[in-house]
Amino acid sequence: RATSNHKVKETVALELSYVNSNLQLLKEELEELNSSMDVYQNDSEAISVPMIPLGLKETKELDLLVPLKDLISEHYGEEGVLFEKEIKEFMELRQAMRTPSRNEAGLELLMEYYNQLYFLDSRFFPPTKGLGVFFHWYDSLTGVPSHQRALAFEKGSVLFNIGALHTQIGARQDRASLPGLNQAIDAFQKAAGAFNYLKENFSNAPSLDMSAASLNMLVRLMIAQVQECVFEKMTLLRAQHDFLARLQLAQEAARVEDVYSLVHQTMTQAHVKDYVPFSWITMVHVKSEHFKALSHYFAAIALCDCPVASDAELPEQEKAFIQFHVTMPEGPSLRIILQDPEERRKLGKAHLKKAIMKHEEAMRIHGLCKILRKMDILQEVLSFAHKRSLSKYSEIDHEEDFFETGDAPDIHPKTHQKPEIKSPNFSQVKVTDLFHRLGPLSVFSAKNKWYPLRRVHLMRGENGFGFTLRGDSPVLIAGVIPGGCAAEAGLKEGDYIISVNGKDCKWSKHAEVVQLLKSTGAEGVEIGVITLQGSEGPKAADKKAAAMSSGGGLLKSNKENNRKSLMNNKSASTLLVWSKKSKRSKKSTYGVPFTAVGDNEVMY
Repeated sequence: RATSNHKVKETVALELSYVNSNLQLLKEELEELNSSMDVYQNDSEAISVPMIPLGLKETKELDLLVPLKDLISEHYGEEGVLFEKEIKEFMELRQAMRTPSRNEAGLELLMEYYNQLYFLDSRFFPPTKGLGVFFHWYDSLTGVPSHQRALAFEKGSVLFNIGALHTQIGARQDRASLPGLNQAIDAFQKAAGAFNYLKENFSNAPSLDMSAASLNMLVRLMIAQVQECVFEKMTLLRAQHDFLARLQLAQEAARVEDVYSLVHQTMTQAHVKDYVPFSWITMVHVKSEHFKALSHYFAAIALCDCPVASDAELPEQEKAFIQFHVTMPEGPSLRIILQDPEERRKLGKAHLKKAIMKHEEAMRIHGLCKILRKMDILQEVLSFAHKRSLSKYSEIDHEEDFFETGDAPDIHPKTHQKPEIKSPNFSQVKVTDLFHRLGPLSVFSAKNKWYPLRRVHLMRGENGFGFTLRGDSPVLIAGVIPGGCAAEAGLKEGDYIISVNGKDCKWSKHAEVVQLLKSTGAEGVEIGVITLQGSEGPKAADKKAAAMSSGGGLLKSNKENNRKSLMNNKSASTLLVWSKKSKRSKKSTYGVPFTAVGDNEVMY
């Protein structure tokens, strides 16, 4: 575009084609590494179809020592060096979170770090100013790096890894046993919940793996894998020789085919197709055809291997068979089909013919993908199912059959266990604020500003100190009597008591502060107080008390401030918006100061 010289244009075009082909080769190599399904499969000798797990997003190391020390000095007026232990502890937690073990302990580690990010956000990310650090994360599938200043990107990436780790745990289960199947179902449902939560609470993600289209695809993929496990569970639990059980198996297989078809449609959409590994698209397509074949196979087995219904069984079997096919089979009525062995054989043969066609289609699609061709287990499963259908067809095919085998109608999909999207339970991992010593979050947070600490010397008068106190952690001066000792010393309504005679009282209960004040002698008492900016005067103090005692006020303002801080961020692409309230740890050490006392005030 920058030149009109044709020779230069041709040279540049040629060079770009070389670069493009090299990038394509690199992309294919990365795809093969990042989408490897073999790594996460179980070591059981039993044959089961492989599941699709996700690799974790990787991240760079992050040094927060200097930025956090500076902010503690600047914003909180404390010596940053005194908090080095807490900062290092947080950084060690982040370092450990980068390589979690593939088990429950790894999930707890990710959840613990995720919950700590709430406190980091509240303590160190003011609405109008960033921390000045970038969070670097790599795409789960392509390895493409992204970075942002917004802490929401860090939260989202950790949440993605929680989902990804669930997929790896699910893929590792031994699905030949009932406990293994139940664990796999639980893991894939929790993975779907994590990706769905991410999709609903974040937008404009800088990396493709966290885009709405990708997350939607991942949720559907996890649901399909749950449905596949439900089918496998049914094959373990149900008596194979029972007619109704085999009809249910056929419908369950049709349901699995149905959900995998939906996943395949989602994966082949414009925004997703070029991003999702070809091996995934092929695997999903193969499974769709494979389970369609199985649905027809089990229909044929029900018709050909089960004894003809007795008069007592007929009503129940007829009721089940009416809802079995998508369209009614051609020929005689259902009652005649159920009672006539020859008619059952004819319809069973039509189902087997369709099953064999679908098995062959699954094997053909499987052969198109280099990565899947290396997966011996999948090849074995497809081959076994195909041979089983062929064998059954040969068994029921008579030489004297002169009728043309009809086209069997498709089977109506139905499941006895609908997959559940299990949202993350953040409260299951209890955490305490690492920066607890800075004081209660209701006052000492990044969004609040306060005037410098004032030290006031008080002498007890005839009527006491001349103020009323209210609340806990920290205790608030709710009223100052005009002309009293407190008023003369410069104390104001709305001041927070944070020290008494040098003892830190940020976390002290009402009774503890009162006891410290009462134990002073004739020499008086030195009180350290702070005043929040914008809360001066009786009206403002009352408004603050009302807001804090109204339950959700604090969380709502945090949410709004988070939104403002993200919108004010000047990075090229901003991740918006962390919008829903998460369930937080009950141990969390942030409190609403007035709720315990209500409107009760005590005069001192």
